[in-house]
Amino acid sequence: MARKASETKDLTVTADKGYLVLKGFDFSKAIAEEMEGLTAFFERIKMPSGDTTVFQVPSDNPDEPELVREITAVILYHHPIRAYFKEKYTGATVPPDCGSLNAVEGFGVPGGNCESCPYNAFGSGENNAKACKERRRLYLLLEGEMFPVMLSLPTGSLKEFSRYIMRCLSKGCKTNAVVTRISLAKATNKGGIAYAKAVFHMERELTEDEIPLIAKMSEQIKEISQSVGFEGAEPVEADVSPVVDSEEDDYHKTA
Repeated sequence: MARKASETKDLTVTADKGYLVLKGFDFSKAIAEEMEGLTAFFERIKMPSGDTTVFQVPSDNPDEPELVREITAVILYHHPIRAYFKEKYTGATVPPDCGSLNAVEGFGVPGGNCESCPYNAFGSGENNAKACKERRRLYLLLEGEMFPVMLSLPTGSLKEFSRYIMRCLSKGCKTNAVVTRISLAKATNKGGIAYAKAVFHMERELTEDEIPLIAKMSEQIKEISQSVGFEGAEPVEADVSPVVDSEEDDYHKTA
């Protein structure tokens, strides 16, 4: 049986251990050697549906994900994506009718240039939102792990992530040079629907010994990120809140 919300735990990083376990490890080489003839994929941390404030994190048992209130990890790399579903989400695991791994060019139906696509216009979806959902993929490395996991941020969390990036940059840091704590906060969209949005806090900067280890893996993840498909479906169940308030409107009009 899956772990109940009352049994949640935290995934935290201890400064005395850190990411030095990566010494001598080559991510790309390990994938090439161990996954020959097999399909490599990134396991996903799932955002909750509704206003539940716990993540589902992959565990050793794929049928029993860990429920955690916070994730502490290094953001190795992140990039925008888009996903359009012609039919309303029903819970079925299906790929999008049209998807983009760079938020510039879509593949599928209708496909083509994302900027000029009618489904990228406000009013094309429910509640005057966009029918094509904007998301951002985060590749996260938890302490003690050698293989990153993926977190797909829904539209309602993009403003918080943008703020966090600006805070990091104001301190002279990129997101892959710090340890980040990610938690969930309750919010409500214009239609009165409650949902959970991700919020971000800087835990610490990486040590001088950790920086080159993380930088190497970040480059390797960046190289393969555009070949990572939607693997069935992007978790659209978390996309109940495409627009939160007038400030969010301004964000999306300028993004």
